[in-house]
Amino acid sequence: MQHATETYDERLTAPRSWWVIAVLVGLSCALMLLPLGTLPLLGGLIGGTALASVLVSSYGSARIRVVAGSLVAGRARIPLTALGTPEILDPEEARAWRMHKADPRAFMLLRSYVPTAVRIPVTDPADPTPYVYVSTRAPERLVAALGQ
Repeated sequence: MQHATETYDERLTAPRSWWVIAVLVGLSCALMLLPLGTLPLLGGLIGGTALASVLVSSYGSARIRVVAGSLVAGRARIPLTALGTPEILDPEEARAWRMHKADPRAFMLLRSYVPTAVRIPVTDPADPTPYVYVSTRAPERLVAALGQ
C-alpha cells in the first residue's frame, strides 16, 4: 500500500532458489545430527532451516522508495535535490557498474540476482559519494518517480 506522498515503493526479494537452499541447509544440519538421535535430528532440521530462512529473508528484504522528496534505498535516505539525472542500466551495463566500472566511494544497493539498475549521480559538492547505484526490477518507474 502506498501513502499519498509516496510515488515509488519496491521490495527486492530473494529468488525462489535461495529458499530451496535454505531448506537444504536445514536438511544438512539434520543429517549432521542424525547419529545423535531423532530429537537432535528434528532440532537440526528446524533450527537450520529457520536460521537459513532468516538470513535469506533479511538479505532479500531491501526496500527502495521515493517518498517525501527523498530516495530511500535500504538504510540510506538521500534528498532528491542532492541527486542528478538518473541513468537506466540494462543488464550488461548494470553488471559493468557492479564490477570494473564501480567506484568504491559510491553508495550501492545492489542485488546480483536483479539484472537491471539505476545509477544516479550525487550533485551535492559536500558529499564525497560520486553516485548512487540501485538494483531495481522496474528502472523506468523508479526514474519516473525520481523526476517528479
